[in-house]
Amino acid sequence: MMLHILLYVLLFLSSVLCAQDYRPGLFFREDFKETPAEIPISQKHIANPDVIFTAYGPGQDSLKKSNHEKPVDDPYYMWSGLTVDSWAVTFKHRDSFADLSSFAKIRWRTKQAGFHNLRIVLRLADGRWFISDQCDGPSADWRIKEFNLNDITWWSFDITQIKEIKPVSTDEIDLTKVDEIGCTDLMRGGKSRACSRLDWIEVYGKPAPRN
Repeated sequence: MMLHILLYVLLFLSSVLCAQDYRPGLFFREDFKETPAEIPISQKHIANPDVIFTAYGPGQDSLKKSNHEKPVDDPYYMWSGLTVDSWAVTFKHRDSFADLSSFAKIRWRTKQAGFHNLRIVLRLADGRWFISDQCDGPSADWRIKEFNLNDITWWSFDITQIKEIKPVSTDEIDLTKVDEIGCTDLMRGGKSRACSRLDWIEVYGKPAPRN
């Protein structure tokens, strides 16, 4: 009798653990280094040694790694207020693609101003680019936004001109091998009154081999 109870308990615990496995863990997080403000933002400002940073678009050279002495809790962040044209930035893991299928999520802490709306951009392993219909809009203060990737409608994306092209169906985009993950607001900066700010980004997915 005791053996049957023990087996039942083990089966129950096993089912609970398996049920938890379907949610992917943290694939990577990037929080910029606590160093003085500088233009342009680049790889040397990246805190995570496993992450490769890339900037794109005609406005890439005027993106700023920013910070202020006041307020005292001002983060070290990326700022688009001085960009002379549209831009995009991405982060990629050195060793693995990201499997962003199933219950994958992206979280970030940002603050936008004016009409700027920050959107997710992805580069797949096959080289194609996509941008999310969902975005993170203006806010009076820093806030954390979480995106469920299953809820997003993706548009094909021109990384050279930083422009959306057209919506794509779910069977056209394979999220099991994502190479680069980043963001853009599709706009040039307008100083503090019209800009985007990115404090940190977290990607929740599963590693997929690059070979």
